[in-house]
Amino acid sequence: MEILHVSAECYPVAKAGGLGDVVGALPKYLNHLGHTAKVVMPMYRTKFLYANEWEVVHKGGTNLGNWWFEFTVIKEKTNKLGFDLYLLDINGLLDREKIYGYGDDTERFTAFQISVLAWVASWQHHPDIVHCHDHHTALIPFMMKHCYRYAKLKSTPSVLTIHNAEYQGWMGWDKSIYIPEWDMWKWGMLDWKNNINPLASGIKCADKVTTVSPSYLDELKYMSNGLEALFEYEKGKCSGILNGIDADVWDASTDTYISHHYAPDYAEAGKAKNKMQLCEQFNLDFEKPLIIFIGRLVGEKGADLIPQVISDTFFFVGRKMNFLLLGSGQPEVENALRDLLPMSQYDYNVFIGYNETLSHVMYAGADFLLMPSRVEPCGLNQMYAMRYGTIPMVRRTGGLRDTVRDFGEKDGYGICYDYATVGDISHAVFRAVELYRDRKKINSIRSKMMALDFSWEKSVKQYIMVYESIT
Repeated sequence: MEILHVSAECYPVAKAGGLGDVVGALPKYLNHLGHTAKVVMPMYRTKFLYANEWEVVHKGGTNLGNWWFEFTVIKEKTNKLGFDLYLLDINGLLDREKIYGYGDDTERFTAFQISVLAWVASWQHHPDIVHCHDHHTALIPFMMKHCYRYAKLKSTPSVLTIHNAEYQGWMGWDKSIYIPEWDMWKWGMLDWKNNINPLASGIKCADKVTTVSPSYLDELKYMSNGLEALFEYEKGKCSGILNGIDADVWDASTDTYISHHYAPDYAEAGKAKNKMQLCEQFNLDFEKPLIIFIGRLVGEKGADLIPQVISDTFFFVGRKMNFLLLGSGQPEVENALRDLLPMSQYDYNVFIGYNETLSHVMYAGADFLLMPSRVEPCGLNQMYAMRYGTIPMVRRTGGLRDTVRDFGEKDGYGICYDYATVGDISHAVFRAVELYRDRKKINSIRSKMMALDFSWEKSVKQYIMVYESIT
């Protein structure tokens, strides 16, 4: 089969979260199994763009409402990512460094989707599947089926994968003129609560819908930012497929981002060397357990609770642990974490920003990873952590529920709690400190975690079954 993935992100080209990791790995593993998977995404002005060689494969023109524009599609020459990578450029809209966060994001991603279909419609053949990811590409199933301009694509099956249903791409009906001429009788396929809702439209129009974990699919039926009834109605074509991780990238014995490699057989010594590196860099106490947080500093991740958690545990549990945080997000959360720096007694530090190298070293050197998420569709961080022998401390939600079992249960290997509250998280920290004292137990848990298989091989077969069901 030939599968065209359409996405706003793809690691290592441009990544803001788990979406980028998935689109950077799934196509490669599809190709390993003999399929032809390709990716097309916007041509942001990133380091990857300027560091690689490209060839122009298509030039075209189309319109966004009354605005006519030209677009260009380029292809990476060497296939270095393990799949054909295409970047689509629109001057004035996509030629920017950041992926999101602009006032005209609606226009940017609508124009991107229209251009993708104009390009695909010009092919001499059609892909077997068009696989769309999140709301930035979720109008494509509607346009393929109901826009007259793309009539030749009407019978091409589409799949929509929802990585995060909180963001839906809402736009007013005044912007319906952006969408190329379409069958007005089908307006209900765009509408949700008197707005055009791209994610809702994609759920209605795609032939199959997937989410990034089974538990997240269940949660969406009662917690999906207004789409609960739609998920219940369309449940027959929905399935939850747990994301995998790229085992070639996330391997402590070969990871190019870390200086001290190790295999499961000598994880304790290898992790100690990486931990020492972190403690020297951030003025932390090597003898204490190192608890880390890596991610966006937003309420969705429970990051707003962490400053109080740190203060409370230092006061009630004692200064028996280190905290090291990496991330950026809401200014008030960033400032609250910075405000804790003066109280550090060689047991707390924070790096505000994004640093891929540092994240790998933290996974390799930490003892515990804190994930107090309010919402976590799948979560990849806990899988990365376990691959490196770092024990996850997670709230039972979404993919965290599917991948982490509490060490107090039979065959358990993590620390789990039920609520995103300061009390529950602080108790998890207390349990981590107590567990750290039992070196035999913690080494047994590490061995168990590092033997778990979270690679893409199992997940990719489930995607193939979805594709085959509609082709």
